[in-house]
Amino acid sequence: MMRGAAIALLVFLSLSCFGGQPKCQAQKLVQEEVDALKLIGAKLKKQWDFSIEPCSKRMPWVDSYSDSFYTNNLTCNCNSTNSCNVVHIELKGQNLTGELPAEMANLTQLNFIDLTRNYLNGTIPAVWASLPLTNLSLLGNRISGRIPEELGNMTTLKSLVLQDNQMEGPIPASLNKLINLERLFLTGNNFSGELPDLGSLKNMTTFRIDGNPISGKIPSFIGNWTQLQRLDMQGTSLEGPFPPTLANLSSITQLTVSDWRGGDGKFPPLENMKDMRYLYLRNLSISGQLPGYLGTLPNLKTLDLSFNNLSGTIPGSFVGLQSINYMYLTNNMLEGKIPDWILGNKQNLDVSYNNFNGSPAPSTCQEGNVNLFSSYTSVDSNSITSCLRRNQPCSKKPTNYNLFINCGGKKEPIGGREYEDDSSPLGSTRSVVSDSGKWASSSTGSFMDNAQEKYIATNVSALSMPNPALYTTARLSPVSLKYYGLCLQKGNYNVSLHFAETMFTDDETYYGIGRRLFDISIQGKRVLQDFNIAKEANGTGKEVIKTFKADVDVTLEIHLQWVGKGTVSVPRRSVYGPLISAISVTPNFDPDTGDSSKLSVGAIVGIVAAVCVVILLSSAILWICLRRRNAENSELRGLELQTGHFSLRQIKSATNNFDATNKIGEGGFGPVYKGVLPDGTEIAVKQLSSKSKQGNREFLNEIGMISALEHPNLVKLYGCCIDGNQLLLIYEYLENNSLARALFGPEASRLNLDWKTRRMICLGIARGLTYLHEESRLKIVHRDIKATNVLLDRHLNAKISDFGLAKLDEEENTHISTRIAGTIGYMAPEYAMRGYLTDKADVYSFGVVMLEIVSGTSNTNYKPKEEFMYLLDWAYVLEEKGALLELVDSKLGSNYSREEALQMLNLALLCTNPSPTLRPQMSRVVSMLDGRALVQVPSAKGKASYHGDTRFKSFEKLSHDSQTSSMSTDGPWTGSSASHQSRIEKDPLSESRTLSDSTD
Repeated sequence: MMRGAAIALLVFLSLSCFGGQPKCQAQKLVQEEVDALKLIGAKLKKQWDFSIEPCSKRMPWVDSYSDSFYTNNLTCNCNSTNSCNVVHIELKGQNLTGELPAEMANLTQLNFIDLTRNYLNGTIPAVWASLPLTNLSLLGNRISGRIPEELGNMTTLKSLVLQDNQMEGPIPASLNKLINLERLFLTGNNFSGELPDLGSLKNMTTFRIDGNPISGKIPSFIGNWTQLQRLDMQGTSLEGPFPPTLANLSSITQLTVSDWRGGDGKFPPLENMKDMRYLYLRNLSISGQLPGYLGTLPNLKTLDLSFNNLSGTIPGSFVGLQSINYMYLTNNMLEGKIPDWILGNKQNLDVSYNNFNGSPAPSTCQEGNVNLFSSYTSVDSNSITSCLRRNQPCSKKPTNYNLFINCGGKKEPIGGREYEDDSSPLGSTRSVVSDSGKWASSSTGSFMDNAQEKYIATNVSALSMPNPALYTTARLSPVSLKYYGLCLQKGNYNVSLHFAETMFTDDETYYGIGRRLFDISIQGKRVLQDFNIAKEANGTGKEVIKTFKADVDVTLEIHLQWVGKGTVSVPRRSVYGPLISAISVTPNFDPDTGDSSKLSVGAIVGIVAAVCVVILLSSAILWICLRRRNAENSELRGLELQTGHFSLRQIKSATNNFDATNKIGEGGFGPVYKGVLPDGTEIAVKQLSSKSKQGNREFLNEIGMISALEHPNLVKLYGCCIDGNQLLLIYEYLENNSLARALFGPEASRLNLDWKTRRMICLGIARGLTYLHEESRLKIVHRDIKATNVLLDRHLNAKISDFGLAKLDEEENTHISTRIAGTIGYMAPEYAMRGYLTDKADVYSFGVVMLEIVSGTSNTNYKPKEEFMYLLDWAYVLEEKGALLELVDSKLGSNYSREEALQMLNLALLCTNPSPTLRPQMSRVVSMLDGRALVQVPSAKGKASYHGDTRFKSFEKLSHDSQTSSMSTDGPWTGSSASHQSRIEKDPLSESRTLSDSTD
């Protein structure tokens, strides 16, 4: 009986599987999608094994192991005939090095793509818009280009994650059609322009735009996102105030806005946000008193209002925040008494850097997890502990004159110096005074998604530097890290900051795509903005030492601050913020070591006698030298030189004895060499030619001008060297050569300058000239502004060079100059023809350079038709025809703003108005470029071109006969040397047709 039943079952199964019934057939992916997967795997560089059915749910198509960093999953949907289509591809954390394949569009039912944390490059294929995607995540890759407009057609999309890539351009308005979108993550890219209207995205729950140069006001349409739970807008170029519609977001649990560009600093309307758990409003210039209702928000876990201008006392209602996890009120102007509930709290609270003045004051600067560092005003009684008081006063005569700290590490003796231990935990609200009493540190902020216990980084990359012990560990902070040198003798110090990026790698993995950006200030002055350790060091695991000079009277402050930029989620969450490996501080003066008492009386007498003899001899020699140079130095009397002095031996060592391989150009004064100082600083050394007739007078004039100036858009002069006949200037080295070379140099040397960069360069030049004309102690007219005299650093920031031609325009001097110095094609007509010099001559030259930047064409080499001498001449003709946009560089294609281009071209014409009085001041130009003032379109009566104005005929004739090259040679410093100056007695054009140096 049993045997008969078994046979019957077998017969039934046989008929079911082979008798035309499909249910026992293996599930199989359709061939078209198999072919597509083969192409996709090849482009992603994913090694799939096609001998195994892709829809089998077996390795290598599905990996049973997965976590938040690694997932390998390809899922299919099969119909009743077991014919299958791919619906889900999830390849997270696999370090794929290929590109985004357009062939994904051939998987017609694909609704989920997650390629998080790989090393993929390329752009997002527009054809993906045909897919019925609900989720697209490309977080943590090297994706570039723009968001395709076509993505707006993907109306099924619920989650779009493009965070931590290299994408750019404006955010397309077509995204407003994604009415089902719930999550939009754009953090850590380079998106620009204003946010488009996205008010239709009423299902939005999370929106992140941190670390992008998005501009404009915070849009009011976010009030439509009534289901929003998280809004992140850190480190953008957005401006306040908060829109009133923000009050509509009653469901929000996390609001993060920091480091905006400007605007009204009023506190946002948050009364209705009872679900708020995390509130970050940092560095927004918010003024006024703390709103009392914040103390009544029942679910608040983190409150960060640091780095604002809040005043008044801490409201009594804040006692309701006793159980809060983190509260940061640091760097405000709060006053009165610190409430007892704060002093006795066990949570992480930071009230440092305020103006509290109540008594009795705490006895220490760290009460448990409460940071009180510098929280009291300096006017209070001296009985208050020093570390509580602003500016960290010294309770005794200052005796310290150097400082060496191994940040985040143990004590290390290196090079005869002992770097002190800094390995104690800091945490989110901690301050520490060193055992030696020579320094202190204070850290503020918590990592939003991953709390760090000690705030110490350990290296994951191989170290390549002379002293690896200093870089094995580093001090890390999520927001703000301050170091103080205490009780330092008064004087000028070298402050060397040692860095190495040890948390990223240089390999082709997602550990290699992170970008750490932070700002550095010394003595309250920002010295580095958007500092990127790996970029500065040309790789990870490599040291870079940045040295600055600082005047110190008792206390030195070093501040490292994260302002919301860079990546935040690679190689894992919360890898961001300032990081420093070591600090060394040494005096630029002879300190009081306190050892003089150890000398015998005889030794002291001998030393004094020897010093007197040396002084007498030096005085005699100096008197002779001064007599010889009295005539030359008359122009420099009263001018304080701020340059450092280098020995010839130092410069020879830096340039390998002026080796020919280090020569980077030939300027008007002589050759220019690249060098490297012992601390790794790259320099450019301008060596005066022995055959040059330009002597010490011009040399001293150039030093005098530059030493009095310091501005981000001026080339920095490190110092000089005078040794016999050797006259040398030592400048900062700028990697990207001159603007002329970048725009219209040899094809191989040109740079791909996008529209945003061109605008940034124009604004940088304008700010530099504004400083020269209006903000400097000296009123200086450059006289030779041109593309070769604008240099570009590694970040393509513009820096004006070549002050050998600078003209002191002091009150006692006439505005009429008989000394012509400049380059034809850039010189204002009143200066070229009559020697009439004012700062408006520079405005004219700037207008010409701005035309070149927009057009990508040299003014002097532009001849579309024989009758048009210059690009400027042709611009006037096109302006009259209403066709100015024809001048825009064709290499930009359509990737520029027509409105901005027209504004810049009209501004260039305004600056080149033949009448000096009708040209704007450079500060006005900055306002127009910044968008703070409207560009004044030149009126028809105020316009004239070289082509039609008889005043310029002789100037035009001269220009035609003596075209001068404005191109530099290969070195980045060729274009920075001074042009020849011609002494003109009568007709300024009668003696010399070539007014610029031929090597420029």
